[in-house]
Amino acid sequence: MRQRELTRATLRRFPLPQPDENSDKDGRGRVLAIGGCTRVPGAMLLSGIAALRAGAGKLQLATVSSAAIALGIAVPEALVIALPQARSGEIAGTRAGALLRDPAKEVDAILVGPGMTGERSSRALVAPLVARMNDDATLVLDAAAILALCQDEALLRPLAGRAILTPHAGEMASLLGVERRDVESDAPSVARMAASRFGAVVALKGPDTWIAEPDETLYHFKGGSVGLATSGSGDTLAGIIAGLAARGATAMQATLWGVYLHAAAGQALAKRLGKIGFLARELLDEIPRIMNATRAR
Repeated sequence: MRQRELTRATLRRFPLPQPDENSDKDGRGRVLAIGGCTRVPGAMLLSGIAALRAGAGKLQLATVSSAAIALGIAVPEALVIALPQARSGEIAGTRAGALLRDPAKEVDAILVGPGMTGERSSRALVAPLVARMNDDATLVLDAAAILALCQDEALLRPLAGRAILTPHAGEMASLLGVERRDVESDAPSVARMAASRFGAVVALKGPDTWIAEPDETLYHFKGGSVGLATSGSGDTLAGIIAGLAARGATAMQATLWGVYLHAAAGQALAKRLGKIGFLARELLDEIPRIMNATRAR
């Protein structure tokens, strides 16, 4: 199996789209992030700010109604959509899907999953979104939203590769119906197989991250740090990727840059604060500086 290493030099071959000096916020890309529940309402804050820090121009956040006002106050840069919630505290997927039909048509990237724990609600959300997305938009699935593919592995095929999955080993095991140790023992093969099977770019997260395209291109990234193994870190990564995709990066390009920027932010904090103990929210302010420094070299 041929694999390539993801390094700073790799990113020079995938330069990010740059906005024209005269472009407005619409020209920088629009993100719709959907997720959260009553138990994990803050995940959407992390993902949403990460998308803006990655350069997206406009942000919409859709979350359970009981958390919507607080989220809007915490992220005043975002338009917030209050979604129906089930008695479980999760998004009521079928009813919420109907409310999101029009917003889904108007954005450049959709992120589904941060802070969601219900597989059933994610299935009811994702399928209608795929049908409503515009022809250039990219879909990013994180956390429980990835499990929407359990019932329909061809769900993302209409997007023709404009889809990204960001599972850790446990989520990948649940998606494939195998044991976590089976994923961890052969992560590169699993990432490549999942990318081909679901028609999406796959970033299989772990101490090493494996990034695969449906055409079996495979990248290996080993620049992560133990400090990134903290609550909310994955929500931040998913938001960065969605923000880059909204700017016009391809699914693979957004994923490669997102994984690198996320890890580099962790490395910067580790140098300043220590190997462990920094917070996922502290990654956010590091992203623009690292992104601009990486692009300039």
